[in-house]
Amino acid sequence: MGSRVLQLDVPADSEASPRRIVSGSVSSPLVNGEKGLFPNQNAGFTALASPVRREIGNRSLARSFCVDDNDLEDGKSSKERESSAQLLRLPKIQNQALLSGLAYCVSSCSMILVNKFVLSGYAFNAPVFLMLYQNIVSVTIVSTLSLSGAVPTEPLTWNLIKVWLPVNIIFVGMLITSMFSLKYINVAMLTILKNVANVLTASGETYFFKKQHGTQVWIALLLMIISAVAGGITDLSFHAVGYVWQILNCFLTASYSLTLRHVMDGAKQATKSGNLNELSMVLLNNVLSLPLGIILVLGLNEVEYLLETSLLRMPEFWLVITASGVLGLGISFTSMWFLHQTSATTYSLVGSLNKIPLSIAGIVLFNVRTSVQNSLSILFGLLAGVFFARAKLRDNSPT
Repeated sequence: MGSRVLQLDVPADSEASPRRIVSGSVSSPLVNGEKGLFPNQNAGFTALASPVRREIGNRSLARSFCVDDNDLEDGKSSKERESSAQLLRLPKIQNQALLSGLAYCVSSCSMILVNKFVLSGYAFNAPVFLMLYQNIVSVTIVSTLSLSGAVPTEPLTWNLIKVWLPVNIIFVGMLITSMFSLKYINVAMLTILKNVANVLTASGETYFFKKQHGTQVWIALLLMIISAVAGGITDLSFHAVGYVWQILNCFLTASYSLTLRHVMDGAKQATKSGNLNELSMVLLNNVLSLPLGIILVLGLNEVEYLLETSLLRMPEFWLVITASGVLGLGISFTSMWFLHQTSATTYSLVGSLNKIPLSIAGIVLFNVRTSVQNSLSILFGLLAGVFFARAKLRDNSPT
């Protein structure tokens, strides 16, 4: 739900926007939906794209996202991380690891919370338009940076678009379902329900790519399923429509991650440089999502609502949704920055642990009714996510 790419094993939240980076195999909080994302993140983070995310993350290569959001990826090679550093052209700053980690956590959490505020707090009933506007913000910022020479991006050729269009359709579906589910489900429950995408992705890796996972990975995935089921049963604000959207989002997030891996090689061959960096994927995903978003806004009759609602006549509302678009893209930049400053293990674990304060903030800020049983289910799911991150990284580490 933000600017996103995520080639994730999982979102983000953004939801995660992605717009989120999803290019690799490292855990991304958002994802998407997150824009999230980043998600998901095979090429870029070897993490969304995440989804994702995002949920997504991101909305680019969800990661996410946001993932997501988005959730776990293998980690970047030193060469890829050096490439990310050149992409960002980072200034010399002391304690960059700490600063980049904080920026990554703040942007990924804020993206989901702001989207939740827009959809539930403002009761905004045009989630597809929100996604479309966020993508326009991302395209505008990345295009401006590219034209000014601040960041390098690949030109969007027809050959590249043809290769990328199928996965972009899945990407748009991932972002939209993330938006709809976020409207009806509280942030804490959404966070653990997104774990189901990890289960589907891991199963798809085994079935389609014959990838073998260790026992600890499967145990973590089983714990995720148990926590999601227990959380749904004890959810005092259970909304069947929201759960249906989220289940669909998990299938699309997993499909995006698995499909993106297949498409990446062809996409790289369709570029002039023979490579496709994270911001190029962000730009590609968001540009291609614009016509699809316009068609869906018209097809779902959101235009009538947009003409009638008073929200679009409120300057502060435009400020908030513009901020959500900037945050979605911010997940992409901070993910690359943080991953360059630290190890894949730290990146993954921080992404998983970041969901704990996000869930608490979601419960407190939106006055979510909860019970001891539901809170324990959420905590159980969050800890299972951390266990999964550790197990997956151990699984992918060279022996």
